[in-house]
Amino acid sequence: MPHETLMTDLDQRREAASAMGGERKLTQRREKGQLNAAERLAALVDEDSFFETGLLGRSNYSADEAARTPRDGKITGFGRIAGRDAGVVVNDFTVKGASTGSTNSKKMGYIRRTCTERGMPFVHIGESTGARLPDAMGSKGMGMLLGNDITQFRRMRDTPWAAAALDTSFGSSAWLCCCSDFSVMRKGSIMSVSSPRLVSMAIGEKVDLEELGGWRIHAEMTGLIDQFVDTDEEAMAAIRQFLSYMPSHNGETPPEAAVSDGSGEDQDRILAVLPERRAQVYNMKKILEVIFDTGSLFEFKARFGKSAVVALARLDGKVVGVIANNPQVGGGALSAEACRKIIDFTVLCDSFNIPIVRFMDTPGFVVGTDAEKRGAPGHIMNFMNATCLTTVPQVTVICRKAYGRAYVAMGGGAHNDAMIAWPMAEISFMDPVFATNIVHNLSPGQEGFDDALAEIRKDLEVWDMAEIFSTQDVIKPQETRAYLIRMFDIQRQRRTGGIGQHLMRSWPTSY
Repeated sequence: MPHETLMTDLDQRREAASAMGGERKLTQRREKGQLNAAERLAALVDEDSFFETGLLGRSNYSADEAARTPRDGKITGFGRIAGRDAGVVVNDFTVKGASTGSTNSKKMGYIRRTCTERGMPFVHIGESTGARLPDAMGSKGMGMLLGNDITQFRRMRDTPWAAAALDTSFGSSAWLCCCSDFSVMRKGSIMSVSSPRLVSMAIGEKVDLEELGGWRIHAEMTGLIDQFVDTDEEAMAAIRQFLSYMPSHNGETPPEAAVSDGSGEDQDRILAVLPERRAQVYNMKKILEVIFDTGSLFEFKARFGKSAVVALARLDGKVVGVIANNPQVGGGALSAEACRKIIDFTVLCDSFNIPIVRFMDTPGFVVGTDAEKRGAPGHIMNFMNATCLTTVPQVTVICRKAYGRAYVAMGGGAHNDAMIAWPMAEISFMDPVFATNIVHNLSPGQEGFDDALAEIRKDLEVWDMAEIFSTQDVIKPQETRAYLIRMFDIQRQRRTGGIGQHLMRSWPTSY
């Protein structure tokens, strides 16, 4: 066959693949205000940087299916995000609902494998109906789909993964969100194992979309999604921002950035937020915003386990992980959900060489029958394990309360490279009110209670701990930023070039 004919044939095949599901389906999306796969891709990667692989992939189920499945419903390739290479998969819902088949599984597996082997982040933009039927039915279908070993992977935190759940995200779109280091969901979308229709048939009753996997479920109950946005464009921007804090792989340190304007100014604002009365609550986030570089706080799971705050931030341009109690919620007592959130974030930071600073103000762990039913003891021990296995530099700041086992889990004792305290810090095995009741058999309001409480409080103040050098120093709150900048400079891992031991790199991303 003449070369010219072959070149023309290739051009026609490329054009057909690029047409996605056809103009009618693309128009329907536009009319609904939905971005298509190509538009999402353009919002994610740097302009003119996408290098596609698998453009000509199609379903191998039949000749008829091949003609109806350009790209087999997945746009796959490599693009640059803020100048750095990343592997990208964007589901094309206009082609068979972006359902998973054997060909597109091979395409996705190739991208993931290349990212792991060559040290690049992996990004998955999900919107899908799940496994493709009838392709996956029967032993041959299962052998082609789930028996295709290139799709099997052992999720190690070697390179950062990010994912988005947009519109209807069933099956693989849900799996990838749960496997990722960062996941974002657009409000109004649904993320679940299977579609409502299939679930309704399985359980014999109609299922409400929002109750099955709406954004509030994942924001407040499952904790499987890290951030929630209003538009697709915001979802792409969130992924880009997350990756700006991350190294390309676990063998390098995170990228540094210019210090934002206003950073470090007026540190006395901390004292305006921190109440003088120890029993009064406050919003820890407002203090964190003062200490870290202006506008750099990037919070995870804000509506899940709200008595704890976890966030990436920059300190003098350098990336750090922030773990803090938030007394505004439950007095800062750590629930099972807060423990889960902190564990997952600790593993993320340690796996990608991000130093950790902890701000402690907690009366302990949430107790009671509900906490036990939620598996609190197991989550507390996992919390302890993660803290003990952390190998990146870590500094603990005791702000106010540091009671009981939570003191250790939050980086107290020997579980840090440096521990400092503010003058208003108090450290004890338990809340002094409870201790007064146990030691003196007195309750609030009873005669002698106030005197007994005052006597017990004398042993709680931080000065005794400083005298025996169990805390490296006591500093003023407004000195915290400068102290942390200098201490992290001292504690940086010079022998390894800033690379940790990654003892938790195989820890599950969702559990």
